[in-house]
Amino acid sequence: MQKKSIQSFVRFLMLAGMALALTACASTRTLDPTAEQHFDARYDFSDKQRIVEVLTDSLLNVAYASNETEKPIVIIYGIDNETTEHISTSGISDDIRLELIRSGEYRFINRQQRENLTEEADYQYAGFVAPEQRVSEGRQLGADYILGGTLRSIEKKEARQWRLSKSETIYYSMNLELTDLKTGEITWADNVEIAREASRPIIGW
Repeated sequence: MQKKSIQSFVRFLMLAGMALALTACASTRTLDPTAEQHFDARYDFSDKQRIVEVLTDSLLNVAYASNETEKPIVIIYGIDNETTEHISTSGISDDIRLELIRSGEYRFINRQQRENLTEEADYQYAGFVAPEQRVSEGRQLGADYILGGTLRSIEKKEARQWRLSKSETIYYSMNLELTDLKTGEITWADNVEIAREASRPIIGW
């Protein structure tokens, strides 16, 4: 009986030591979101940063979308994700919109809040808000341009064969375009291409 107790105690110490070792191995560090960092060939936040920077600069380095004296009013209809990955393309369009708003060269309609705007207006006209404080109906801005695009990818992996490591190459293409709402004409378009190859050991952590 005493022998079993000793064995159980030793087993407990071993498990406790292993848990302590695993805990000691865990660590965290703060990364610079502006620095280019890639851990594999897949799309990451550095790629998003490059896409946003290139396309925003392109939009700002051309003349106004037209010869209008007022700043163009834009509405974003999203970026289609045609890759095989679950990429939040709304993060790309949101960051592009943010940079363009900061530049003061474009104005944007908040498409995501349209239902809320209607709901709030209905509430105000339901008798809960004094008439002089209600929003005026029919005063919302109309868009001059639609901003939208597509993110695509091509993935290539090495054929099955005896190797100590395997590699993959992924090509991303991000296309963005500005369409005149009155004429349907594409008045501006540009794209960003990213190709990356990564390899890792077949056996490893």
